[in-house]
Amino acid sequence: MAAHPTAEFGMNSEQLESIVETSLARAGAQGATQAEAGASVGTGLSVTVRRGEVETLEYQRDRSFTVTVYFGHRKGSASTSDLSSAAITESVEKACSIARYTAEDPYAGLADAELMAQDPPDLRLDQPWPLTPDQAISLATVCEAAGLDADRRISNSEGGTVHTGRGVRVYGNSHGFLGSYASTSHSMSCVLVAGAGEGMERDYWYTSGRDPNALLSPEEVGRKAAERTLLRLGGRKIETCTAPVIFPAELARGFLGNFISAIRGTAQYRRASFLLDALGQPVFPAGVNIDEQPHIPGAVASVPFDSEGVATSDRALVADGALQSLVLSSYSARKLGLQTTGNAGGIHNLVVSGGAGSLKDLMAAMGRGFLVNELMGQGVNIVTGDYSRGASGFWVENGEIAFPVTEITIAGNLREMLAGIRAIGDDVDVRGAIRTGSILLENMRIAGD
Repeated sequence: MAAHPTAEFGMNSEQLESIVETSLARAGAQGATQAEAGASVGTGLSVTVRRGEVETLEYQRDRSFTVTVYFGHRKGSASTSDLSSAAITESVEKACSIARYTAEDPYAGLADAELMAQDPPDLRLDQPWPLTPDQAISLATVCEAAGLDADRRISNSEGGTVHTGRGVRVYGNSHGFLGSYASTSHSMSCVLVAGAGEGMERDYWYTSGRDPNALLSPEEVGRKAAERTLLRLGGRKIETCTAPVIFPAELARGFLGNFISAIRGTAQYRRASFLLDALGQPVFPAGVNIDEQPHIPGAVASVPFDSEGVATSDRALVADGALQSLVLSSYSARKLGLQTTGNAGGIHNLVVSGGAGSLKDLMAAMGRGFLVNELMGQGVNIVTGDYSRGASGFWVENGEIAFPVTEITIAGNLREMLAGIRAIGDDVDVRGAIRTGSILLENMRIAGD
């Protein structure tokens, strides 16, 4: 592959590829029957401005190398942040030494050779933002100022932050696969405080993506953070009840992330999922479709191949409400007697069908219920599906926000919650690996006063 223009790393993709190829050859020379290695370099700039003054300015430079070797079905791994020849040699030797003494695992090994990506596509993942520190400081200052100036009730700030990062990753294995790609990640955020004394509230907003030209303006981020913070003022508890609940798009991602956790190979082969033996069964209401689309140009979770070199491709996870596939690496697939789905390293752009309109449309359809704004705690049991999270948000009457709500708990069971989805909006949040709109659930238990 052609070398990526990555002079700022002090090392380009061709040099990283050479490191990976050399390490694989050394592993083979030491008796490894299979081997895989990955090398990466990256740089980043982060700036936070608080109350108009620079609070932090950080420049990151990262390097990493990892090698995994197999002696039959015995596995050993080693890693280092030193990319010198001596450190690479030592890492390979350590990995081989570990593998010689580990127990046999019949499922251990590389992904099958015929599954390797043959002609990885260019997905436009590398879109640099050549910011100087002064430019980053200026953007963060404008972002924070827009929030502070939005309303006199905005009383404080935790800062405006700008981040830009760029990296190159190379992966190769003893099947002869060698692939690399460069990628970028950019973001801008603002955290504000409104009110005074015991009536203070905090909220935030952010924009992120691979393409700096697609980010919201700093003024938009600051004003959105202020708007969200002001809406929380005057929060109160409500009586314990059962009512419909809306997860806005930015929180719906996390809700559906619980579903993904339940269909991961590790949860399945450990028999630790509320969705055991659910393949082919209805999990969502009819009409809900979830497709994985790893090759969306410039998307934050797009990849040409997974972390085992397996080719990624479009596939259906859920069709008309029924579960069609699991989320598998080669190891978990072998444990289950299946084939990897190309998800070693994670999921890649899950696109959730919507069409029920905007968040306001979902509120109108709900009529009366609870709109979640923030979730707290980790009360999700993937084994049983039990769900209980601290929450704050807004009580909705006649399709409109009536007042802010604080210090409550929302609870249910994920199996029932997924099946009880009434509508999915088209206000899709594309800032994460799960691309979904807001979600309206039929009913949840709400514990208040």
